[in-house]
Amino acid sequence: MKKGFKIYAFVWAVFVVLFHAVCFTIPNETAGITKSDSNFLTGLVFIDLAFVGQLVCAYLGLKEEEIKKQFYNLSLITISYTGFILMLAAGTIAMVIPDVPNWIGVIVCMLILAFTVVSVINAKAVADIVGRTDEKIKTKTLYIKSLTVDAERLMASAKSNEIKEMTKQVYEKVRYSDPMSDDALTDVESQITLKFADFSDAVIKEDANAAKKLSGELMILIEDRNRKCKLLK
Repeated sequence: MKKGFKIYAFVWAVFVVLFHAVCFTIPNETAGITKSDSNFLTGLVFIDLAFVGQLVCAYLGLKEEEIKKQFYNLSLITISYTGFILMLAAGTIAMVIPDVPNWIGVIVCMLILAFTVVSVINAKAVADIVGRTDEKIKTKTLYIKSLTVDAERLMASAKSNEIKEMTKQVYEKVRYSDPMSDDALTDVESQITLKFADFSDAVIKEDANAAKKLSGELMILIEDRNRKCKLLK
C-alpha cells in the first residue's frame, strides 16, 4: 500500500472518529432529538456510507504508482468529495430536524448516493479507457522512438564529415517520420530495421561508398513507410 494512501487513511479515520464523537455528544432529548430517532439513524447511516465510499475512491485514485495514472483517477476523488459534501449536508439536515418525515430523508440520501455511485463508475471507466489508450500509443510509437535514438547514436559515432552528413540525413528523416506504427507496417519496418543495421555496419567500418548507397535505400524505405502511414489514417 502506498505511503500517501496510508497517511490519507489515517486522516480519514481521525475525521470519522470526530464526526461520531460530535454526533453522539450534541443530540439530546432537550433539543427534541434522540439517538434512536429514525431521522437521526438515517442521516448517520448514509453519512457513514459516504465516508466509506470516499475512502474507497481515494484508494482507487492513489494506489497507482505512476503519476500519470494517478492523474487519470483524480476525478474519482473529486467526485467522491462532491458526493460526500452533499450527503453530509442532507444527512445532517435529517439528523437535526426531527419534524421532517423520515421517508423524505431516505429518498434524498438515496438519490445522492445513486448519483455519486454512477458518477464514480463512469469516471473509473473513462480513466481505464484513457489509460489503455495511452498504453497503446506508447506501444505504437516505440518503433520510431527507438530508431530515432539509434540514429542519433550512430550520428554521434561517425568520424568523417562525409559519413556524418549521411547519418545526419538519416537521423532527420527518422526524427520527423510519423511516430505512429501499425500492424500493416510490419513488413516495411522490418526492412528498415535490417537496412539500418547494414547502414550502421558501413558507418562503423567507415565505408563511405556503401554508407551512401545504404543511406539512400534507407531513406526511400522510411519515406515509403510514411506514405503508408498517411493511407492508414
